[in-house]
Parts: sequence; C-alpha cells; structure tokens
Amino acid sequence: MMRRPGHHRLHPKQAGVKGMVGKLSIAVLVLLICTISLLASSTSSGKPRSGYGSEIKLEELWRSANSAGWRPSSAPRSNWPPPPAPSEGNGYLRVRCNGGLNQQRSAICNAVLAARIMNATLVLPELDANSFWHDDSGFYGIYDVEHFIRTLRFDVRIVERIPEIHKNGKIKKIKAFQIRPPRDAPISWYTSVALEKMKKHGAIYLTPFSHRLAEEIDNAEYQRLRCRVNYHALRFKPLIMKLSQSIVDKLRSQGHFMSIHLRFEMDMLAFAGCLDIFNPEQQAVLKKYREANFAPKVLNYDERRAIGKCPLTPEEVGLILRAMGFDNSTRIFLAAGELFGGDQFMNPFRMLFPNLENHSSVDPRDELVENARGLLGSAVDYMVCLLSDIFMPTYDGPSNFANNLLGHRLYYGFRTTIRPDRKALAPIFIAWENGQKAGFDEAVRRVMLKTNFGGPHKRVPPESFYTNSWPECFCQISPRYPADKCPPEDVLQILSSQLGSEETNDLEPLTSLNLTVSEAER
Repeated sequence: MMRRPGHHRLHPKQAGVKGMVGKLSIAVLVLLICTISLLASSTSSGKPRSGYGSEIKLEELWRSANSAGWRPSSAPRSNWPPPPAPSEGNGYLRVRCNGGLNQQRSAICNAVLAARIMNATLVLPELDANSFWHDDSGFYGIYDVEHFIRTLRFDVRIVERIPEIHKNGKIKKIKAFQIRPPRDAPISWYTSVALEKMKKHGAIYLTPFSHRLAEEIDNAEYQRLRCRVNYHALRFKPLIMKLSQSIVDKLRSQGHFMSIHLRFEMDMLAFAGCLDIFNPEQQAVLKKYREANFAPKVLNYDERRAIGKCPLTPEEVGLILRAMGFDNSTRIFLAAGELFGGDQFMNPFRMLFPNLENHSSVDPRDELVENARGLLGSAVDYMVCLLSDIFMPTYDGPSNFANNLLGHRLYYGFRTTIRPDRKALAPIFIAWENGQKAGFDEAVRRVMLKTNFGGPHKRVPPESFYTNSWPECFCQISPRYPADKCPPEDVLQILSSQLGSEETNDLEPLTSLNLTVSEAER
C-alpha cells in the first residue's frame, strides 16, 4: 500500500493505529450520512411531487405523465428574420462534433445556434470517428441530410461544403481558420473572438466542438432553435427508423414495454470509481481504464456509495421496480453497451425480470448484429427508448444518452420516465445489504413517489437544458401568463412568406415531431 507523504517515520504500531482511526472515521461518516438520509426520507411530511398520491399506480405509469395543459412548441414567438444570403453573411462555420452519438447530437444543436448568432452559413457538421465506438459513419451515415437542411431553412443556411470562389477567371478555395473554442463559451465569445476570425478569413473551423456553447442562455428564441434542431431537424436515416419501428412493433405486439438504460458499463464504473464490489481481476481492469482515460483523483468507494455517486447495479434496478409493483411478466428492453461483470451481476436481475430483450435479440438482422456497438446500434436504441411506454435511466449524471432521451421524451408528449434518486436510495440499499429487510419496499416507494415521472417541472441546476427544455420549448393551451401562450398554427407559413421564394405546400408544422415511426396507441 502506498504511504502518504510525511508518514514514513511513524512506528509500525502508530501507523496501524492511525490507519484504523482513519477507517473508523470514514465508517462513522458513512453511517452518519446514511442515518440522516433515512431519517429525512422517513420523516418527510411534504407531498409527493408526482401527483400520484400516496401509492404508485402502475396503470397510470404506463400512460404519459400529466401535462397540466402544456404541449411542445419550439416555433418562434417573436420576429425571427430569415437567414441572410451567403453573399450577405459573415462567412462559413465548420465544426467537428466529438464524442458519442448523443454528445454529437448536442454539439450539432450548438453548431446551428452558433451559425445563427454569427450570421454565418453552416457547413454540414462533421462527426468525429469516435475512439470508443471506432465508427466513422458520419452525418450521412446516421441522419437524413435533406430533411435536416430543409427543416432549418428558416433559421440558418446550410451547405455540404465550403464553395469555391470564382474571381477573375480563377478558382480560389477558402481555407477555414482553426480555433479551439473554450468550454461552455458564452454568446459574447462567438460575437467577438470567433466572428472577428471569420470576417478575416472567410471561414472558421471549431474543433473540438463538444459542450462549446453555454447551455443556459437568457434568450428563449435561441433555446427554441436548439429544440427545433434536436427534435425536428435531426431525424435518423430511413434504415434506422425502419429497424426501430420493427423492434417497437414486435415488443408492442405483446402489450406495454419498458426500456432501461443500464449504465453498468466499464467506462462509467471506472469514471465513478466504484470498484469495491468487483473481484481483484475486475478491479485491475477498471483501474487501468480509469488511469488511461480520467484525471487522477482519490475516490473512496464507501463515501461515494453513501451519497449516490455509483451507478445502480442490475440487482438494485430490479429491486426498485419490484418495490414499485412491477411483476416478473414486465417486458423490458435493455439499451446498454457490454455490461461489466457479466452474469455474476445480471443473473439476480434476470431472476426478478426474465423478459429481457435488446435490439439484437428482438431483431437479429445483419445490420444490427454487425453494428451493435456502433452508432447505428446506439441510434436504434435511442429510437426504441424514445417510443417505449416507460423509460428508466440508471445513471443520468454525465450520461448523454440518458439525458438527451429524458429531454426528448418530455418534448414527445411527457412520456413516463422513472428516475431513481440514487442519493436517497443509497442508505436504503446499504441497510438492506446489512440485513435490515423489513420495510425495504415501503422505503423505496417513498423515495420514488417524490419524482415527477416525466411531467413538466422546473429546470434546476445541474439539470441540463437538453434534459429539460421546459418552459422555453413548450406552450400552454390555457395560459396563466401571456408569455406561455401557444403561437399560431400557421407560424411556418408566416416565416416562409418572409423568404418569398420558398414553396409552402409541403411544409410540416413544428408542432409535429417529424418522426416516420408510427405512434402506437398508448
């Protein structure tokens, strides 16, 4: 064991006593946290926010959450001028979106907004060949490019590449000036530093472009533009939609089904530092991965477990669902990469809920089998989870997949989500592991009743805009305040008239979701 600096002169007995005191201090701290949490959950007299009363009614969970008269609307509610012609704009914007599918999705939304802010023409965003997935599908391989450009024609001009300039009989190529944007850069950075370089060089190339524009912006129209990109313009290619539809149809043929993003995977476990439940060989694998991919940091498993920083184990997920009243006939679609620890951790979950499926088991086509770990598999998982009756993320901290889905399901008619409060549940699970079985189910239910189950709720930091775009991207049918009034249904025709030359007979209203997957009766 590595000694701390300054401790090398201690007598062995002194060192042993000091180490024991340290361990006891940690144990006391963990016990104190758990006791306080249990007392808080057992003595709480506040009414549950869910509106489900004092008991969980499964028949209500299988339906969408109570919308309270709100509906999705990301159409502009004030003057929204059309984008300028390329000759009148400030230049061209290129971006390289790094990360996985959903991290790239957020980056694309930010890229469109950045182009709008700078009065620039956007070059079709580049998708990085992800180092984890080893997938270089690119924008054309995942998304419907024609639909993307057409849907956003009232917001920004989008081209597939920077055009060549023909001047004095010569052809000149514009070389984009490369810039590394600061993380969570404010709008002022784009209207000053980035814009200055764009005007000077004619084009700029922002790379990397993940989380490079602040999420919280005090401009509701800018936020609504993000929603138009995320929930209307970004439509997967027909092949992906067809595969997703096939899986949803097969699952729905037997009734309702739930989707779970089981984030019990190597990268997340290594990131969280939750190693102690694994054997020495497995711990060595996780430590090696952590050292290679994350900054050095001393993490104590017991402390992190007590405050809910560890991903839920498959068994804990099963125990939560059982406590809520779901039985072993519940059909569950698992959206996850390769689960770490294998059958040792999955078997307890499978014993509780044997009807488990994933995209390969429901529809074992060659496309999915060959691309199960790539962007195609992730895209299909995303669509099936979006369309499922209930969605449950097991670790929605830095998980872009879960966070984006939570926001999309909120926008997609307040579809039910089950979001376990890991911090509140941790002391209950710790007590259960220590043999305190009595009252376990009731304690879990008390915690779960305090969630909103996917209904409209105020966004509170650190909740992301991409997780909860309410109220900017919603309107109220019978509003209490004028700002919440729904815009006119013909808003796209109004915007189109400003462009003059656009055809309007094939326009899709922004109140629709532009999904080719049919919506089954709920």
